[in-house]
Amino acid sequence: MMFEVASWNVNSLKVRLPQVLDWLSKRPATLLGLQELKQVNEAVDIEKIEQAGYRILANGQKTYNGVAWIYPQNWSEPTDVITDIPGFDDPQRRVLAASFGSLRAINLYVVNGEAVGSEKFEYKLAWLNALHDWLASEIAAHEQLVVLGDFNIAPEDRDVHDPQAWAGKVLCSEPERNALEKIIALGLVDSFRLFEQPEQSFSWWDYRAAAFRRNHGLRIDLILLSQTLAKKATAAGIDIEPRQWPRPSDHAPAWVELNQAQPAA
Repeated sequence: MMFEVASWNVNSLKVRLPQVLDWLSKRPATLLGLQELKQVNEAVDIEKIEQAGYRILANGQKTYNGVAWIYPQNWSEPTDVITDIPGFDDPQRRVLAASFGSLRAINLYVVNGEAVGSEKFEYKLAWLNALHDWLASEIAAHEQLVVLGDFNIAPEDRDVHDPQAWAGKVLCSEPERNALEKIIALGLVDSFRLFEQPEQSFSWWDYRAAAFRRNHGLRIDLILLSQTLAKKATAAGIDIEPRQWPRPSDHAPAWVELNQAQPAA
């Protein structure tokens, strides 16, 4: 039986929980990683999520950041939960790793970086370096591994609406791309690129300057798979429909379909 793994930066779960549940109602066998909850765990409306047939595992933070997994109620309870990059001192809630049966799932909200050369940019590079070292051990320990989230990096020029305009800027700079390439080189596969995709496919569009209508976007929401899982992928894409809804997130959900049994209880 197939199931789906998806990633969506919702830019406030309080505002967009109805949209999340509406989206999931059309694709019930989905493990969904959320980023930018902007809520502490206690503020999440667990009752509504459970009424929709799902459960949530959250690592929240007020106003900023926050990540969560939403998973079907008939799945096994998550184990081996990690909420920080081990050994990296960071109060921001950007990481949530959990095992669902044999599936190891790591949800990331990567640092934005603000501007190349800024203190926040240096923090981003340090964060990515620490992530690389941790993921090396996770890949060695878990054959079925998915690493997803808002990476705040467009991997290649084809993931950018105007590569010339973005050249050298944050989200597209060479140091960021090199850090991402180093992570992927550990043995991960960008699931989106396993399949033929339309040109100018993006997952984020600025709210300003009619960017979505003009398709002036970037593909920065990624789902990376271990070699074993990559062989089980049957389709992948970005669902831009929620970006057209009223009061949308500035991101659209990225998804990959896997041909294997669900991690049921």
